[in-house]
Amino acid sequence: MNKRIAKIPRHSGLKVFKKGVQSLSRLTASEYRDMMKIMMFVVDGLYSEDLSNVYVKWNEMYLLSRLENFKESDLQDFQKAINDWGNIFIKLFRDFSRSNLKFPKLHSWIYHIVDTIREYGAINGYTTETYESLHKIYVKIPYRLSNKKDVEKQIMENIRCRAIVMRNRVKKTKTPVAFTYTAKLFDFNFSEAIINEHRDNPKLNKNMSKVDNFHDRPWFNNIAINMNIEELSNYQTDNGICYAQTLLITEIRLPNKSTPLHLALVQWYDFKSEITPFVYGCPLLELVELYNFIEIEAIEDTIHVVPRFDKNNEYFVNKYLF
Repeated sequence: MNKRIAKIPRHSGLKVFKKGVQSLSRLTASEYRDMMKIMMFVVDGLYSEDLSNVYVKWNEMYLLSRLENFKESDLQDFQKAINDWGNIFIKLFRDFSRSNLKFPKLHSWIYHIVDTIREYGAINGYTTETYESLHKIYVKIPYRLSNKKDVEKQIMENIRCRAIVMRNRVKKTKTPVAFTYTAKLFDFNFSEAIINEHRDNPKLNKNMSKVDNFHDRPWFNNIAINMNIEELSNYQTDNGICYAQTLLITEIRLPNKSTPLHLALVQWYDFKSEITPFVYGCPLLELVELYNFIEIEAIEDTIHVVPRFDKNNEYFVNKYLF
């Protein structure tokens, strides 16, 4: 299990544990959350399907718990998610608990949290995290910056200066992650002069080799692609989305065209099975020998693809990156 955790591929915003977790003395709350996003893949096939499903049900329940506003239908879905997770959790771990999992917090969560939300509002409103953060920014940090004389006056002056700086700060426009392709690997200029110059070049039959590693690490982006509506019937998709690996980003200029083409060379994933395309609520894919150039604008987002351990050419698309 520790070796599997160490082999989980990296992804933006997800902490990876390249040395596993056995060497860690303790985990932070943030690290626990990142662990929960990958554990159903780590334990896949190690014990029983219920062990993976208990993590799947936890994530489904956790995502619903983070809603800021609940309708009655949301509360009903939330209660069902709690029951589904609770049933598997108790079945798996009751025999390992001296009290048979008779914990006040577990009881309160399963039987009372939905009624509490009806009365007091979303769970996020109960947390002290927001107030602790404000206390740190507006009290602790300014206090440490003071010389401990006339502390309140210095704190207020520090806050005033901070507000002025924040108000006058110019925000830079941020390009969405999916379209941040500033470093082009190849740039072709298709003009008549270039074509004529190289038409008889004997070296044009050379092949360009593809490697899966850069500095001994996987180096490619897995992406979700919006498929053409007219072609959806030709493919098995995930609600109109197909998946691929990006192998090359290029800009091509054509004669008599002022606007260049921005294309990506991709290798496609396909669903492993038409009968069971989803496992643990995630697409189960295989990499196929099919390559195409696509327009960069068709790229919906980058995705986290996790190889299925002890299986050949099977991959999960991680749907639990909350």
